[in-house]
Amino acid sequence: MSWIIGSIVVLLLLIIATGVLIRLRKKRKLNPNYILHFIKEKVESGNVSISIKHNNQNWLNINENQLLPLASTVKIILAIEYAQQAAEGKINPNKNVELTDLDKFYIPKTDGGSHKEWLAQLKKNQDIVSVPLYEIVKGMIVYSSNANTEYLHEILGLQNINHAPKSLGISNHDPIYPTTSALYIPVQLMYEKNLSQQETLEVLKKMDMSEYRKRAIDIHNKWLNQPLSEEEKKKLKTNLNMDFQKIWSDRLPRSTTKDYVSIMDKLNSKTYFNENVYKYLDPVMEQLMKHPKNKEWLIHAGQKGGSTAFIITIGMYATDKEGNKTEIAFFANNLTLLEQIKLSRNINSFQLKFLKDSAFREQIKIELSNIM
Repeated sequence: MSWIIGSIVVLLLLIIATGVLIRLRKKRKLNPNYILHFIKEKVESGNVSISIKHNNQNWLNINENQLLPLASTVKIILAIEYAQQAAEGKINPNKNVELTDLDKFYIPKTDGGSHKEWLAQLKKNQDIVSVPLYEIVKGMIVYSSNANTEYLHEILGLQNINHAPKSLGISNHDPIYPTTSALYIPVQLMYEKNLSQQETLEVLKKMDMSEYRKRAIDIHNKWLNQPLSEEEKKKLKTNLNMDFQKIWSDRLPRSTTKDYVSIMDKLNSKTYFNENVYKYLDPVMEQLMKHPKNKEWLIHAGQKGGSTAFIITIGMYATDKEGNKTEIAFFANNLTLLEQIKLSRNINSFQLKFLKDSAFREQIKIELSNIM
């Protein structure tokens, strides 16, 4: 019972802290400089990495070769693989997908409400039961639906997805695997070995990544024909305390900002891939261009971020109407609750100020270039 009481206390403290911080948010202006302060504080820990290219120059590289968990930023790889397969005629972007097919991989309250939010906007003006495949991909990128991501693992093929980084010239990239399915590994171990939560935690800590990934893939394959019942999904959520979430977060696929800023450059150039690939890729990655204000000063721009309770990551690119090109990759891990909230709040303003303010760009170069 002690772990239950402990979890409740932690949850109450998180709720109180979150409530206080939400109230503070309303009173405080955005602070792009927080990102600089955070990098300075964390650089020696190896838990933060940033790479920036501006007009084909390596503007900033800090811990650029440090492998860090990607969280949902890894979904960029799936979007690229989707666009390449669509361009080659291997998949049909207009093929209808039953929404119930996604339910197999949907675990409520484990994705920050992203899947429900995606479904809500789809059904805003009509009751629908199926959508084209390209809408599934958009839901993965724009809303970060984890259920959509797991479904696309099956459609695109995990082997193909894992070949994509190599085809992009990326060597520092962990294998991609079904991370939503991995959430079930603790429950699976409890059933298999009749373990307590604490015993399961110890087994997970010692488990090597090859077994961990294999278990996740096996769970994914099982869910295709035998998805969890609602009761089993509730049990899964009940067992996801912060200790299990930390292990799950730490074991997410990793890469480097050096590699992801190079991917952003390939998306920004509009020359690396066949023109037909961009035809399918840009509508997915460049949802920012739907906003009229962005169209006023940008030719194109795209981004994908990711987060867990311990991680913030983002990859973005933009070309403005003056021809300035920018690519940014930022990864941070082992965050406190306060750091996570502050980074989430200020990362977009940091990017925007870099894009628009030449004095800020110089400030970044001066303040951060020599901190290692």
